[in-house]
This record gives sequence, C-alpha cells and structure tokens, in this order.
Amino acid sequence: MADRFLSLPYLFLRSSTAGGALLFGLIQTFVFARVLSPERFSVFILIGTLGITLWLVDFGLTRILFVRQREAFLAGRKDPVIAGQSMAVMIGYACAVLVATIACAAFTALWWKAPLLDATEFGLFFLFTSLNLVWFVVRFVSIATDQFIFFEVHESIRRVGHIGLTLAMLIGLPFIAFLILANLLWAAMFASTVKRMVAQGVMSVPDDGVIKSISTFFRANRREAFRSASFSAGELYIYNLPYLIVPLIHGLGAPTIILDTVFKIFRGSTIIYAAGCDVAVPKQTRAYAAHDRHSLVRATLMAAALCALPAIVLCALLYFAGEWFFSFLLGSAATMPAWLIPVLIGLLLANLIQTVSNSLLLHTG
Repeated sequence: MADRFLSLPYLFLRSSTAGGALLFGLIQTFVFARVLSPERFSVFILIGTLGITLWLVDFGLTRILFVRQREAFLAGRKDPVIAGQSMAVMIGYACAVLVATIACAAFTALWWKAPLLDATEFGLFFLFTSLNLVWFVVRFVSIATDQFIFFEVHESIRRVGHIGLTLAMLIGLPFIAFLILANLLWAAMFASTVKRMVAQGVMSVPDDGVIKSISTFFRANRREAFRSASFSAGELYIYNLPYLIVPLIHGLGAPTIILDTVFKIFRGSTIIYAAGCDVAVPKQTRAYAAHDRHSLVRATLMAAALCALPAIVLCALLYFAGEWFFSFLLGSAATMPAWLIPVLIGLLLANLIQTVSNSLLLHTG
C-alpha cells in the first residue's frame, strides 16, 4: 500500500476525518449558540483556546519523532529506543494535560468564584480540547510506520462519536454529560491505538523511565527541537493572539463568537488541506530518502491539487451563500459582518500554499 502513488482507501478515510473536523467545529458552534448564552458560549471559546495553547508544550517533538520513526521504518528495523521515547513523550504530554486541566478547574473555582458544577465543566472542556496534544503522538507514530489506515479508522470513530454527542444536546443531553462521555470516548480511542502501537513494537514502556527518556530524546534533538518550538510558538501566536485582543477591546459575547467562527473555518481548512498533504507524505518521504527529485515534485504537486479541490468548494460556498450560511449557523447569538467573508476567502487561499509547503518541510525533517 505504501508503494502506491495514491492510496485511495487512505485518501477516503483521511478526507472523511478532515471534513469531520471542520464539520464538528461548525456543529459545535451551531449547538453551543442554541444551548448556551452568548456570554457563556464565549467563555467556553476562551477555555478551548487555552487548551489549544497547551500544544506549545509539544516543542515540535512529535514531528521529530515522526522523522526518527520514519527513518527506522524505511530502513526495515525496529528501534526500541525511539519506541520508548515515543511512549515517554506521550505519557509526558498526558501528565501536562491532566495538570493543566486541574489548574483550569481550580482557577475558575477560586479566582472567578464559579460554582463547583461550572468549574468542573470548564475543566472537562479544557481536557476535551487539549487531549489533541496527546493524540498527536499516536497520529505521527502511526503515519511514520504506515499504519495510517488503522489510525484514521479510529479518528473517524472519534469524530462521529463526538459529533453525535454534541447534537444530542439539542434533544436534552445535559452539558456535563456531554463532556464526561466525550472524554470517555477519548480514553477508549487511546486504549485501542496505544495497544496496537505497542504490539507492533513502535511504542514501548521506556527502560530508563519517562523523564530520563524524554530528556535523552530532547538532548539528542536539541537543535531541531528549538527550531520546531519557534515554529510552533509562531503558529500559536498568530492563531491565538486575536482571542486575547478581541475580548479585551470588544468584550465577551457576539464579537468573540464571530472571531471563533471565522477561525474555526480557517483552522478547519488547515486540517482539510493537511489531509491532502498527508496522503502524499509516504511517497514524499520515500522519494526524499531515495534522492528521487522527480517523484518528490510529483507527490507535492499531487498534494497541492488535492488541497485545491476543497479550497474551491469552500470559497464558492462563502462567496455565493456566505450570508445565509452564517445566519443559519449563529442564529441569534451573533451576526457575521459582510466584509469578513472576502477576508476569509483570501485567508483560505493563502493557507493552501502555506500548508502544502509546510507539510513537505516538516515531514522531511
């Protein structure tokens, strides 16, 4: 499968999960706009943004893990050291997420004087958002070892499950129940995928302990880690700074909801473009390792073409039906300014070029 120029099953699965990511973001906005007040909705937006900001903890280590895992896999060898380091990084990220979740709940309870139920909901929503940091490790390890079909099946199950739970709130599912069930689904996906990675020998309990294993990996890849960290910090700064500026200048409620809606479509397009790029990654990395320039260029052009298809569809939807779409999505919670639609179209097109270039550079080290 890895030797085919285009893996159709992977293309279908990856496209489905990427489209599911955008769909989930829009459904979440649709449902939250109807089950929460605008002010409470905007608070959850900020909590979710904090969860995304936690991804800075990554320091780009998942991408370095991908390169090291891919090198070993293409050489036809099992590397117990990198397998242990992959597990150690995942455990380290999981601990960081749990500590930050407790801190989030405690801060809202003690500083904001939020009722216990509200503080618990804030903490669980933070956990729900930030678990993507841990999921990154499993994703990159599975792609590096050509287990992308297995991973995408689980990603599809997770996306469908989370969308179903979100929609269930429209028919009466309590918000706290949604959060508990959504995080339990996360736990089930981790249990299944990690069990497979361990059985395949690409993840294992580190012999020298989690902390020492992470330290050894970081020291061995210090230069790449700092470069990746600066890249990750720049991305987080660009994507998240508006979430600080808009509430400070315009307050919570409609302005924050409008900002989040625009960024959900923008970030959703990034995930969709990444799907097209991921399909080309196995071919790109094989061509790069073999110094096959023609195949590398061909695979990259294929990725650009795959990304252009959803870009055209999204831009056409926004251009011809943007006003109706945002009115339907946001209901009475907020009104999308007309001038933001052409701005968003420009962002989607520019993001296509950046994503294709970015994917090639990251996955070749």
